[in-house]
Amino acid sequence: MLKCLLILLALVSVPEANAYDRIVLLAPAAGDILIKLGVQDKVVGVTRSNHDFANALKIGSHIKPNIELIKGLNPDLVIISSNRFFSDYMSKQLNADVVKYDPVTLDQILSQITQLGKLVDKPQAAKNLLAQLRAIRQHIQPLTKKPTVVFEVTESPFMVAGQKSIVNSIINTAGGRLIAPANKKITKFNIESILLENPEFYLYQVGPMNKHPSKPSQRTNYNILSSTFMQVDQLEFSRANTHSFSLAKKLNEQFVKANQVKQR
Repeated sequence: MLKCLLILLALVSVPEANAYDRIVLLAPAAGDILIKLGVQDKVVGVTRSNHDFANALKIGSHIKPNIELIKGLNPDLVIISSNRFFSDYMSKQLNADVVKYDPVTLDQILSQITQLGKLVDKPQAAKNLLAQLRAIRQHIQPLTKKPTVVFEVTESPFMVAGQKSIVNSIINTAGGRLIAPANKKITKFNIESILLENPEFYLYQVGPMNKHPSKPSQRTNYNILSSTFMQVDQLEFSRANTHSFSLAKKLNEQFVKANQVKQR
């Protein structure tokens, strides 16, 4: 009987006896976790942007997965990032469970690692991984004042990370405050508002969505900003996984240094 879960992993309770052996991964961010749980050999299909699983078949993009290729792999588990791109109709063509991996906070990452550990029968590996990530977070230093941060997603059209993004959680965990105008993952914004806010940190990503951005410090009118400009990797910041904790720690170190300079 076809089983279609399509629910957040954080709410799922899966017995260890139901471990899966043939996984199609349509949520690239979860790949890092599967590798750290030691089950990379169970991944038989991935999106074309995922290069972490050499033996897995490329089955299109996460936006346009090839259902015929997926069917040919005979998966028993499909991990998606959004049912917007993987419809109920597509799910019904597979004799596989479908689960959603799309955390937007560090705490949600921890919860979903636990559930992934149950799904692939690696509960102890999941516990060990959780301990490592919590240890990283414990080393983040508290700040007396939260620095303001803008995170540029694309230069043109000008878009920034919103409140409902993993970027927001990374920055908050690091001790900063994201200037986010909407409760969305990304949102259009106006440059004039940025100039008025004069954020202490201006992060701009480089990657598939923002391939060749100009340096903000060299843009018209940006010279009035007193911001610290930081170039970051899009795939690191946009994929909610174990790297998100290390990013928060590194960003916290930058915030602490800036705070120390101000106090001199």
